[in-house]
Parts: sequence; C-alpha cells; structure tokens
Amino acid sequence: MSSPLRCGIIGCGVIGPAHAESYQRISGVQVAWACDLVESKARAMAAKFNIPHVTTRCEEVLADETVDCISVCTDHASHSPITVAALKAGKHVLCEKALAQNTAALDKMFAAHAHHPHLVFSGVFQHRFDEAFRYMKRLVDAKAFGDILTACVQVRCLRTHEYYQADEWRGTWAKEGGAVLINQAIHFIDALLWIMGGAEAVCGTHANITHNGVMETEDTATAVVRFASGALGTIEATCSSNIGWEYTLSIHGSLGSVDLRNAKLMKVSFSDSAREAEVATRLASITEERTLNAAKSYYGSGHPAQIADFVAAIREGRAPFVPAHSARHTVDTVLAVYESHRKGTWVKLT
Repeated sequence: MSSPLRCGIIGCGVIGPAHAESYQRISGVQVAWACDLVESKARAMAAKFNIPHVTTRCEEVLADETVDCISVCTDHASHSPITVAALKAGKHVLCEKALAQNTAALDKMFAAHAHHPHLVFSGVFQHRFDEAFRYMKRLVDAKAFGDILTACVQVRCLRTHEYYQADEWRGTWAKEGGAVLINQAIHFIDALLWIMGGAEAVCGTHANITHNGVMETEDTATAVVRFASGALGTIEATCSSNIGWEYTLSIHGSLGSVDLRNAKLMKVSFSDSAREAEVATRLASITEERTLNAAKSYYGSGHPAQIADFVAAIREGRAPFVPAHSARHTVDTVLAVYESHRKGTWVKLT
C-alpha cells in the first residue's frame, strides 16, 4: 500500500477549515499540520479535524520532509513569502486567492516555481468548478453565442466597518492590495475571464464611498474590459451594498444571450429556439449547493472539487485544472484596474 499524501495547512482562520474538510474527504490523504500565528486558531482547527501537529511557525511545517503539499490560507501579503519558501522546500502548493497583493510579490512566486517546475502550483478559484460556469464556458468555446459582443459581471455585497477593523491587513494597499476587487469580486472576475478566454486591456476607476476613515482602499469599482477575442465587457463591484451577497454574470452575442444571478438562470434568449430550450433546460437543472460544513454558504461548492483536482495533479504528475499562471492572469487584471485608476488610461495586459 502506498503511503498517504501528507499536507500542511498554513492559516487556520476563515478559509483554512474548508481546506481541512476537503482534504479529509480524499482517500489516502492526511492533514498533518495546522499552522497559524495565533496558536488558539491552529489548535481549534487541529482538534476539529484530528490534525496531529500544531505550530505557529510555518518553517516547522516546511522542514517536515514527510509533508508533500501545502495549502496557503493566510492574508494576501504573506502568500508570496510562504509560497516561495514552500516551493524551495520541495512542497506542492495550493494558494488561496488572491495569489498576491502586488506584481512584485507575484513575480517572486513565479520565479521560485520556475526553479521547481516539477512541483504542482495552483491558485484557488473554486468557482471554476461550478457547473453553471463550466457550462457557460462550453457554450462560449462552441461558439453558441455567435460573435460575443459583451460579457459583464456585477458583484454586490456588504462588508461593514467592523469587518475591516477586525484584521489590520484588510483594506490596505500594502497588505490586502485593495479591497472589494481583489478580495470579494475577484472570484467572479476570474469566472468571467476564464469563460471568455482572458483579457487584453482594461480601463477602470474606483472609490471609497462609505468606508472613509476605516480603510484606505476601494469599496466600489467599475471597469471596462477588452477581451482577447475582441469582445467588450464591464466589471462592477461594491462591498457597500444593502445586499449581503449577490453576483450576476451575463454574456450577450450575435446569436444568443444568457444572464445568471447567483448561479441561477435569470434570462436566456437564442435565435435558434431549439438551442434556447436546450440551454434553458440545462441551466435550470443546475443547483450549486453548499457542500462543506466548515465553509460559508457563498464560498459555493467548489473547494472539495478543486482540492481533489490538486491532489490528483500531484499523484498523476500533471498540471492542475487551475494552474497558477492562469490564476495570476485574474490578479494581474485586477491590479491593472488599480493602475488604470492611478494613470487615468487604458492598461494592457501582457
């Protein structure tokens, strides 16, 4: 019998338990370490998921030669140094969003991976595993929409003053890298970019409307996107809404259009009535239910699927479904919106 795949989870606060529960659902995987700067958080997660080792020092996890892989579930600014250290230690890495808070930190991560290309390096964007989005991508790839004209995403949620005051890194340029765009909306910006095949350039702006004096970054933002296909799109996001959590994603083409809200079909229209009925029936049948006890409902159902894929990629010696370079494109796009705001011009993505 082969030895189990052993993993360490660094960061045991909000999202770490979702990783622990997801790993424990996979046969032949053992969560060996719970690590957090706040020891009580690490001990609480270890007790809940029967994790044998607890530490406040990630170096201790990375020094364990029996550990195969790491989940990085910390604040944005620590993603890069932990990932770099893990790759240098020979560990496969699954890093939560956003991969990093700025371009310099991203560059360090990818430079480290370039020296260890045999290691699996994946970024968490669990909504790529949502069936509604996967179906939308299949429609786009099959040219079912005809020439795509516009593709848009809107994210409306509420993050209170208390939310930003609870952790010193939130709402700061240096440690979070932004706010609503790089934290909450990034999930659905990623879905849009993935479905559409990536962005070529963006032009955007942002504002702090209801959190002045509480944070230095944005609570509201808009951007125009020029996709690699030539289609245009928009991004609209706010964390100052009276709506607790809602997103819409819309694709409109010369032959058809689909509007989704919270993974449910809002509107469908196709020139071909048979195609319209097929798409409507398929999307109406999809339900994205919460599947983890340790996750908030709006995390969706994708974490178990993404973590299972990460483990399979390690075992099979293949690329993960969400390779880090693809996850980086989404972060680069968000950072380009911030740059566009500063410069007052379009910013091209390389």
